Amino acid sequence: MRGQLLVSIITPSLNQAQFLEKTITSVLEQDYPSIEYLVVDGNSTDGSQAIIKKYAGRITWWVSEPDQGQAEAINKGIKHAKGEIIAWLNSDDYYLPGAVTKAVATFQNHPSLSIVYGDVLAVDADGCQINKLHYYQMDLIDLMRFNIIGQPSVFIRREILNKIGFLDPSLQYLLDHQLWLRLAQQAPIQYLPEMLSAARFHSQSKNVAQASAFGEEAYRIIAWMQRIPELNSKYENNKKQIWAGAHRFNARYLLDGEQPWAAYKAYLQCIRADFSTALPEWYRIIYSLAAAAGLGKLKRLHPRWRK
Repeated sequence: MRGQLLVSIITPSLNQAQFLEKTITSVLEQDYPSIEYLVVDGNSTDGSQAIIKKYAGRITWWVSEPDQGQAEAINKGIKHAKGEIIAWLNSDDYYLPGAVTKAVATFQNHPSLSIVYGDVLAVDADGCQINKLHYYQMDLIDLMRFNIIGQPSVFIRREILNKIGFLDPSLQYLLDHQLWLRLAQQAPIQYLPEMLSAARFHSQSKNVAQASAFGEEAYRIIAWMQRIPELNSKYENNKKQIWAGAHRFNARYLLDGEQPWAAYKAYLQCIRADFSTALPEWYRIIYSLAAAAGLGKLKRLHPRWRK
């Protein structure tokens, strides 16, 4: 391997002892030889600290103290990280074998990249497969239209992260997507058609428990785009598709949160904004209306695929 790049992986953690050990071991068992691992715990009270201490000899740096949320925790880890490649892995997700090696090889083959991202395996609380989330090659405009990439399978070049700044702590749900937008402004992003990670869907995950908040934050990001000169011109040229994408995004999360009537109304907003954006969602639109009318049970018929 050409000159090994140091990879820093950060796990923000808060009261997810049920999943934390799997997250930690998935990092420690990677076959890439140059990894530093940092765990930032928000003063958990559920036994998470005991799990972290169990692996403390193999963790580069860890802390357990109150913080102001996920963004602050990740930023704290980034400030302590020394790697040329940065990633964060939430405490209910985990890497698949070989993930880091594959991501680093892509960076080495494409030295100008800001992000490498791969596919994500969707699993339930017990680790049973729900779905496979396959992405595609995107660019800045795709991200502005709220085409989402799976955060657990994203790796970032530190040099560019330093240039743009870290996560925005005012965001709680789309902090990752807004960061991708800022990174993609600076340099290309690259899709790697490999399953790199597994993301859990469970009753306490934010995409289920706080589904309605995701759409609200998408609309905040649209307002932010309009305030950034480099993005505003692109916003003006893609306004209909951007708003339609935000409505579609909102609808998908509302379905995950078992709010079919609200999801249907969001899909109607998507149709009004740009019919071509809504058209590929026709089966979800029909399903949201049918579920709202009591003709289906979401948990049984609608496979969750968002995170």
